[in-house]
Amino acid sequence: MRDYLTFYIDGAWVDPAEGLTTLDVENPATEQVVGRVALGSAADVDAACKAARKAFPAWSQTSREERLEVLGRILAEYQKRFGDLATAVTEEMGAPASLAQRAQVPAGMGHLATAIEVLKTFKFEDDRGPTMIVKEPIGVCGLITPWNWPLNQIVCKVAPAIATGCTMVLKPSEVAPFTGQIFAEIMHAAGVPAGVFNLVHGDGLGVGVPLSSHPEVDLISFTGSTRAGIEVAKNAAPTVKRVAQELGGKSPNIVFDDSAFAEGVARGVPAMMINSGQTCHAPTRMLVPTRRMDEAITVAREAANQVTVGDPNGNAQMGPVVSKVQFDKIQKLIQAGIDEGATLVVGGVGRPEGLDRGYYVKPTVFANVTNDMTIAKEEIFGPVLVVLGYDTVDQAVEIANDTEYGLGAYIQAADLEKARQVAARLRSGQVFINGASNDFMAPFGGYKMSGNGREWGDLAFHEFLETKAILGYAPAPAAE
Repeated sequence: MRDYLTFYIDGAWVDPAEGLTTLDVENPATEQVVGRVALGSAADVDAACKAARKAFPAWSQTSREERLEVLGRILAEYQKRFGDLATAVTEEMGAPASLAQRAQVPAGMGHLATAIEVLKTFKFEDDRGPTMIVKEPIGVCGLITPWNWPLNQIVCKVAPAIATGCTMVLKPSEVAPFTGQIFAEIMHAAGVPAGVFNLVHGDGLGVGVPLSSHPEVDLISFTGSTRAGIEVAKNAAPTVKRVAQELGGKSPNIVFDDSAFAEGVARGVPAMMINSGQTCHAPTRMLVPTRRMDEAITVAREAANQVTVGDPNGNAQMGPVVSKVQFDKIQKLIQAGIDEGATLVVGGVGRPEGLDRGYYVKPTVFANVTNDMTIAKEEIFGPVLVVLGYDTVDQAVEIANDTEYGLGAYIQAADLEKARQVAARLRSGQVFINGASNDFMAPFGGYKMSGNGREWGDLAFHEFLETKAILGYAPAPAAE
């Protein structure tokens, strides 16, 4: 049992301001309670924000070299806790141990290393003759992060905030709080100055609302559902703070009618199932030529049947989804797909055979889906792939863009130039061609209701910076 009953505020572990109220944390693979976390209040948020405000004047004036040194120490401490972090990820949200070790924990290391490299050469000043354009830290940042890739989302916010001279208050997901707690321990061990980084555990109402509305907070960086993101923006509006959001997705995956067709379909199925489908830019809508729908069904069925589901501490490729709430939502949407007439290729409602405990979902594929069906429109956030048909490439692009989201998009094509032409027409923050890997320097964020702002790499720095113009910085040229 893990008992995380204090918050990290102003460089120390402190008790909740209004007495101890706890939330049980469940292991989704066993449905057993494996820990407790204290729930914060507006008073705790206030204390953390004031600590961050107090620390800002000194931290914002540190040099590039001082921040590089701090980031280097954080990375070193993070590496020391690699095993602890991987164990926590698996325990709190059910990611297979192999995925935790191969992707979940390394993602945080990647963002720290990237921030270090970007900071080495980042231009905070731009000399424009008599005027100097200066990039300055925005101030106190409220960071609200989700449970699905907990370390990725914590570190892709914290690293650029540290690098740019901001101070911050982190609210990690109360569903998966263990990694956030360990990360705070890492920040303390790395000697991050008191007040620069603060952590308050809690839920959306008790901590998220007071943090997003707090007058001392200059920026809210939120990752989560579109519904919650809208509420965060509303709460932030009265204080006119900047809001950066990475929200939902329903990403298309266009498979071209060419020699790479079977390979493209086969690649798209496991890509959808990674992390039990709990990835905001997962390739959830596969678009295939209508005339090859039967072939796509055959290939997709075979690929889905090869995805193993089971104990995340074993050799299974896919563990449970994060909670009963999530499990029940996915089951309802799978049933909606059946009720609306989509072809159930594989999977369906209920747990996989042999798994009668834990929030395990069958790897599910629907075919002959139309874009007006519920399963084509709503973000399922589970291992459910929908396959839609198209007759022309123009129609494929139209279907791909016919969504309120615009976070990710995917293209599978033998002809790279044609893939590039289609990529230019997709309304999406990222486009992956032929199974391209993530790039820590590539900006991450969405169009439309997938959010605003960009994370990752050098563009992430700009989210945490204000722009100041100093006119008359240099003497005007003398008249001849």
